[in-house]
Amino acid sequence: MQTAETMEGVQTNENPIVASLDIGTTKIACIVAQRDRFGKLRILGMGRADSNGGVQRGEVYNIQTTTEAIKKAVEEAQKSSGVEIKVVYVGIAGQHIASRQNRGIYTLPKADTEITHLHVKDMLDDMHKLALEPGERIIHVLPQEFVVDNNIKTKQPIGMYGSRLEADFHVITGKVAAAQNIKRCVERAGLQMLGLVLEPLASSASVLKAEEMEAGVALVDIGGCTTDIAIFEDGIIRHTAVIPFAGDIVTQDIKNDCQVLRSQAEKLKVRFGCAIAQEAQEHEVIKIQGIAGHDMKEITMRSLAHIIQCRMEEIFAAVHFEIRNSGLQNNLIGGIVVTGGGSQMMHLKQLVEYVTGYPARIGRPTEHIAKDTKDELKNPMYATGLGLVLKGYEALAEDEENKANKKKTPAVVVEENSTPIAAPIQEEPKVPSPPKRKGDKWWTKLNNDIKEWFADTDVNKDFD
Repeated sequence: MQTAETMEGVQTNENPIVASLDIGTTKIACIVAQRDRFGKLRILGMGRADSNGGVQRGEVYNIQTTTEAIKKAVEEAQKSSGVEIKVVYVGIAGQHIASRQNRGIYTLPKADTEITHLHVKDMLDDMHKLALEPGERIIHVLPQEFVVDNNIKTKQPIGMYGSRLEADFHVITGKVAAAQNIKRCVERAGLQMLGLVLEPLASSASVLKAEEMEAGVALVDIGGCTTDIAIFEDGIIRHTAVIPFAGDIVTQDIKNDCQVLRSQAEKLKVRFGCAIAQEAQEHEVIKIQGIAGHDMKEITMRSLAHIIQCRMEEIFAAVHFEIRNSGLQNNLIGGIVVTGGGSQMMHLKQLVEYVTGYPARIGRPTEHIAKDTKDELKNPMYATGLGLVLKGYEALAEDEENKANKKKTPAVVVEENSTPIAAPIQEEPKVPSPPKRKGDKWWTKLNNDIKEWFADTDVNKDFD
């Protein structure tokens, strides 16, 4: 059996194996993949297990149940892939994730001073000092647009001259306890967590196109209990939000209105779900086995579609509100991309366009995977898991690049009692530029911030 090692074990390998773990409200999925010579993901194996109530609204509520589900998913992935999984990249999401816009002002030491990496770093550090609610921490600070001396707008101010620097920042926050609980479950399952990635960013990596992120697009990931929204423009994330209802509440509505078991309601939604009632057959009837020997129940397709449409309209009305709240409602040239398990209903695209007025498409993670991949894995419900694998490869590439840069740094040897003719150049600390789709590994800075986040709260200590 091969071993799925990453940072420590396969950095010299051109095609390392990467494993991801998507801890969701309804399911936990583990995906093992390897890039082929064309740069596409070849899925070696996949494992899936029901969350069984251990995760609610994206947060771990039962450590033991979630740990067992992770073990089951990982064991299944190991069996199907023939790879021993030791390290994984994990997603984080949930209702506790929040974002805000904040403006920073930095006065340079004197007039006509050249703006350097250090000045920008000072502004970023100041953003990390924002007052937050108890138990919250800043996950990441994303610089968006800078203004030099009140009149020059730029995405990259370094090298310019001025007296005053201003900038807008997108600040993403979350609960430390939520991240701690995820790490605890992963480690109890016998795994090492190499990276913790915001799930909307992972999903965007697998389903969004570079042109959409540049033009302006809203990613809507419909999960079990929450709907995650991430709005991109100019290649960077501008707004994030979480709506506290999603596919699970649709199942609950079907259960209550049709008077059936929850498991039956879920099957009705998955097999016959239609987002527009007028498109459903009015006289087509679905027969359901009665409970405890009772007579069969009959439900029309039109009635089922009415139940679903009412709730989906509510969800996308909330999505439309968040788009307006972001102030980017006129900039979404790319429209809305819907992904996640709740995006598979028939005619959902038409409903989204009707409710929001934006062009829409269903986001499937097909662009980055090999053509011979099973159709099951092209399902939107695996967009986050595949995106986590892609983020893992970005981390590996970044680590290789850092090692290569260190090797290139010349060593200056100075003999005793001699005068050096050159001194080593002290490089200024690097600060990530405004993020881009390709070439810019800004998400790695986010991952490093989260690692420091853990260090500050002693999360790396033994929990047992």
